[in-house]
Amino acid sequence: MVRIGLLGPLEVQTDSGAEMTVPGARVRTLLSALALEPGRIVTSGRLVDAVWGAHPPTTVNALHALVSRLRRAGATLDSTPAGYRLPEATVDVARFEELVTTARATSDDRVKLRLLREALDLWRGPALGDVADGEFFQAPIARLTELRLTAAEEHAEAALRLGLGAGLTTELSGLLAEHPLRERLAAALMRALRAAGQPGEALRVFARVRMALAEELGVDPSAELSEVHTSLLQEDPAPGPRTNLRAGLTSFVGRDADVAEVVKLVGEYRLTTLIGPGGAGKTRLSTETGRRLLNETSGDVWFVELASVTSGADVAQALLSALETRGQVHVSRHAGGTVRERAIAALRDREAVLVLDNCEHLLDPAAELAEQLLGECPRLRILATSREALAVTGEALWPVEPLTLPNERAGVPEAMACASVRLFADRAAAVRPGFAINESTVDDVVRICRALDGMPLAVELAAARLRALTVAQLAARLDDRFRLLTAGSRTALARHRTLRAVVDWSWDLLTPGERRLLRRLAVFSGGATAEAAEAVCPGGADLLVSLVDKSLLTSSADAEPRYRMLETIKAYGLARLAEAGERESVRQAHAEWFAQLAERADEHLRRAEQLGWLARLNAEHGNLMAAVRGALTAGDAPMAVRLVVRCSWFWLLTGHKTEGMELIAAALAVPGEVDPGEQATACAMYALLMTAGLADDSTADEWVSRALELAGDRAGRHPILRFMVPLHQLLRSGRDGCPPQLSALDDLIADPDPWLRAHALLNRSRLQVNVNRDVAAAEADIRESVRLFRHSGERWGTSLALSEYAELVARRGALAEGAALYQESVDAVRELGAMEDAIWAYGRKAQLLMRLGDDAGAAAAIAAADRESATVTFPDALASVAHAKGDLARWQGDPVAARLSLKQAAALLEHTTIHPVFRVMLAHSHAYLDATAGDLATARVRRCEALELAVQVGDVVYLAHTVVGIADHALRLGRVNDAALLLRAAEQLRGGPDHASPDVAAVAAAVRAAGVHPPAGDPDPIALARDVLSE
Repeated sequence: MVRIGLLGPLEVQTDSGAEMTVPGARVRTLLSALALEPGRIVTSGRLVDAVWGAHPPTTVNALHALVSRLRRAGATLDSTPAGYRLPEATVDVARFEELVTTARATSDDRVKLRLLREALDLWRGPALGDVADGEFFQAPIARLTELRLTAAEEHAEAALRLGLGAGLTTELSGLLAEHPLRERLAAALMRALRAAGQPGEALRVFARVRMALAEELGVDPSAELSEVHTSLLQEDPAPGPRTNLRAGLTSFVGRDADVAEVVKLVGEYRLTTLIGPGGAGKTRLSTETGRRLLNETSGDVWFVELASVTSGADVAQALLSALETRGQVHVSRHAGGTVRERAIAALRDREAVLVLDNCEHLLDPAAELAEQLLGECPRLRILATSREALAVTGEALWPVEPLTLPNERAGVPEAMACASVRLFADRAAAVRPGFAINESTVDDVVRICRALDGMPLAVELAAARLRALTVAQLAARLDDRFRLLTAGSRTALARHRTLRAVVDWSWDLLTPGERRLLRRLAVFSGGATAEAAEAVCPGGADLLVSLVDKSLLTSSADAEPRYRMLETIKAYGLARLAEAGERESVRQAHAEWFAQLAERADEHLRRAEQLGWLARLNAEHGNLMAAVRGALTAGDAPMAVRLVVRCSWFWLLTGHKTEGMELIAAALAVPGEVDPGEQATACAMYALLMTAGLADDSTADEWVSRALELAGDRAGRHPILRFMVPLHQLLRSGRDGCPPQLSALDDLIADPDPWLRAHALLNRSRLQVNVNRDVAAAEADIRESVRLFRHSGERWGTSLALSEYAELVARRGALAEGAALYQESVDAVRELGAMEDAIWAYGRKAQLLMRLGDDAGAAAAIAAADRESATVTFPDALASVAHAKGDLARWQGDPVAARLSLKQAAALLEHTTIHPVFRVMLAHSHAYLDATAGDLATARVRRCEALELAVQVGDVVYLAHTVVGIADHALRLGRVNDAALLLRAAEQLRGGPDHASPDVAAVAAAVRAAGVHPPAGDPDPIALARDVLSE
């Protein structure tokens, strides 16, 4: 059943909770009109009035067209001669009215309170927000608004009768601000304020309402409201809890769980301090906690604002002034004793919570006062806010974290589940009525909230800019956040009116050494270790803990802590770095440190210890990228090339191949003198990254040639350069049409480095089949390659070799062994966290298990591939999995699923020049589906394409696959003898049978069933294939 929300912007959800998109303003208007009367027929005339108002359409089919669009969107409508009906839907309006009616029928105030609370919580904004301008909807909007207000009034009155009204002041204040002439609402708010210990504020509410009534209506307050006012004047304010907390002016978003935890801490510890950076929401959290305590305990709550206090000597006076606020506590100025003694006397015998706000600039006097108060006032508890702990014995700390952030690609439901987005939406709607998070705004809002670290003050300042900017313009301008975010409340503290002022306040409290360290740390991306911090700020690392204490850095709980800063602090630090004239020198120091780190790591990445070094480089990935991009921007060619050379193997192992190639090309393009050996290695790494996926590697030999030309006699300096010599020969032979020479790998097979020997044997294994058709020699080479890789401990190479081994043993019929080897291949690379290099192996494992009749195992392998794919972004890897799934579905008799998977594989690579081998496989698989569907003409075209590409590539395994497909085509044409000949030719091409392929098995079974024995002789398989396809 569809769920429809009208109490706010139109919201439509399916049973599963998924959002249903209703496109077009008129379609949404039509649905709104129908949803107001669920289950009842709404006449066509009324629907036309709702949608078009005073300008009805000229054609009778206009309404029918809208109904059709609404049905296509997913809505179910009944058509009748009189009009249309929404038969099955849960509408929040109907639920709201039902709850209010039920609440009014009960005499139990607790039940009434619960029902009305549930009803009021259904409201997400003004009723029928999407159609609020329509004349047709004015009556229901007025009716629902009135019902909401009376429900809120009745809810408040029930709460007050139960003694629970003190917690309603914020909600009622907001409603009265929207409806300032609502006397019953004003009376409820005044009673709630009295219950919250704020009679002075209640009297001010009465004064404002009396003035509004006189100015707007020319009348006096009602007898009921005047009675509440009189009772306030006559009451003795001394009994009961007292407070000077003001009612909140805005809603409180995203911190309810924090309030509950802080309330617990205040109950357990006599001093609790909320710590966090400026703008994190410490003050608001403390005041909301104070309101909760006022409502749940019998003690007073006093708020002491210290931000404007400049001298420690005045802290006690600020406390005394707070206690005397609004005449609620009378401390005689003529009584004996100091200011501090009079304040202590006022608190000594009362149960109370004291909120000391903004202590960071007065740490010593605030701590001293807190310690004395707690010692002399046994029933007192203190809740402090500060950017740094007070460091008083027994102090409990609650770090105030940024609001939760959505991930970068979050949709509307995921984004709205995050407090930072909800806060932005709430404040944005206040300055731009009608603003909502929807498909058109969610991407920009997510970008804004992430850029601002989810810091509440920054998010609110950003939302305020929507008075003049669109959300897209706001998102685009956040690079200059300190100039942009300057529209804070005029009544806020000066340091909360602009984003820069918030950070300036913290900066001004730092020592010169702390400032120097903070601005230099801004060059880091993703945090820094103490050792790295020392590299850019010699002698400053000792101050890291001090900056953590002042909430300007955070520290991880790792064995080697990492120190991070929020993006706003980073932007501020970079500006201060530029002001100090240190930007370039610090960039150089940062780049040098990370170049040295990458150099130390490089060799270890091809050894057993690669996991430890990969973890270290992964932690520094942001810094490595920042160092490279910084060198590129500065035109520092030697450093740029040095960095990309040392990072390339790391990029290969961690799935950053495309980005790595872009950065290598950019580094080599920077003008300036660079060591030729470094340039040569950079070219070699580019070639290696190019050949690591499904992209066309036809230009790889150009990069190899360039690498060898630059290397000269330095070719032996780096293992990758040593690999370029045979690679150059092999690539050239392939391009020139000459058979590759296995002897090109002899030097590498004799190399002292076991890792290089293993790679050489892996490549020679492939050539044993491709050149010599010697499957036994290929298996011997690949077994030795696996052994050497395992001996070296290098997991990526181990995974490659195991996959190659799996393919060979599966083709000779050891299907279970092949499936197990594919799993070993996956397990080896999983440790690296680079599943893009192995998830395709799950697809091959699934195919082998299917051949073994293990459908459950095949399904489990595909499910594992899908799970792993969720973490992979490399399109080549995802395309390989999609292709494997397509063939599996084809073999299982599901051509629709197969075609979808093959189309997905092609779509994933639509922006890539696809390697000819993968084009062969796609065409080959599609051709089978075409032929099965009876479209032999299209199948023939695809098989022709696959054949010519396979011949061009020269890989005999893929050529054999293609020939088997053409054998299938021959069978469909009735050319059984030719099918048999092609089947035999495919076996000769690959050097042996292929027991792993269902396609081979199907053709072989058909040939046997026909009783055909191919004639002696070996005709040219390519010529025969072309002849079959010519028919």
